[in-house]
Amino acid sequence: MKILVINPNISESVTALIAAEARRAASPGTVIVPATAPFGVAYIETESEAAIGGYAAMLLYAEHGTDCDAVVIAAFGDPGLPAVREIAPVPVVGIAEAAFVAAGGLGTRFSIVAISERIAAWYRRCAWLNEVDGNLASIRTLTGPIGDIGAVQEEQEAALLALCTRIIDQDEAEVIIMAGAPLAGLGRRIADRLPVPLVDGVTSGVRLAEARIRTGARSPETDDCPPPPEKPHKGLPAALAALVGRRRTC
Repeated sequence: MKILVINPNISESVTALIAAEARRAASPGTVIVPATAPFGVAYIETESEAAIGGYAAMLLYAEHGTDCDAVVIAAFGDPGLPAVREIAPVPVVGIAEAAFVAAGGLGTRFSIVAISERIAAWYRRCAWLNEVDGNLASIRTLTGPIGDIGAVQEEQEAALLALCTRIIDQDEAEVIIMAGAPLAGLGRRIADRLPVPLVDGVTSGVRLAEARIRTGARSPETDDCPPPPEKPHKGLPAALAALVGRRRTC
C-alpha cells in the first residue's frame, strides 16, 4: 500500500513529525509519502486558514497522490477533506475524522487537547460536523504564545500533561485526543503517565486509511456526491487543472 500523507501547512518540521508517526503506525510494507503545502501558514488555527490549507491539500493530491492507494489529510479539523474526496478515486481520510472513530471505540466521552485557544472554536465545529459533539466533554488548550511549532510538544510537554490531568480530574472524559499534527507522537510518549487512553490523529488516520484500502472502499460517485463537472477554468496549477471535470474510472 502507498499512502499520501498531506501536511496542509508550510512547516517542514511538522511534516517530519507527521511522517515519523505515520511510519510507526503503518503496517509492514506500507509506503508513506509525506507532502508539505507550498503556500499558506505555519499552523492552522481558524476557518479562513483552513480554507487555504484545503486548497493546498487539493494541489498536493493532484501533484503527488494520483498513484497512491489512499490519502490522509494530517491537520486536525480536516481542511479540504470533502474537496479532495471529490477529485480522488481512493479513500481519503482526515485525522480528526479518524481520531473520533478511534475515540468512539475506547469510550463514550472524549476530550481534546490542542495547542492554542483560537483553535478551539474550529475543533468544536469539527466535532459537530462529525456528529460527535454530544460525546465531547471538553477542549483544553495551551494559553501561551507558540514558538517553534515543530518543537511545541517538547517545549510544552509539562503543560500538555497538566491539561490531560485536568481533563481526567474535572471533565470526566474517558478518552483524550491529542489534536493536531504538531502533537503527533506525544500521546505514545506520555501514555504510561495517565490512566485513560490517548488517541493520536496521525496514527488513527493511517490505520483507518489502511483499513479502507483493504475493504476496497473508495470515494462515492452518486447523485449526492457527483464528480466535478467539466467547465472552463483559469489560473489553476497544471496538475490540478488536469483533474477538473475528470470522471473517476475506478
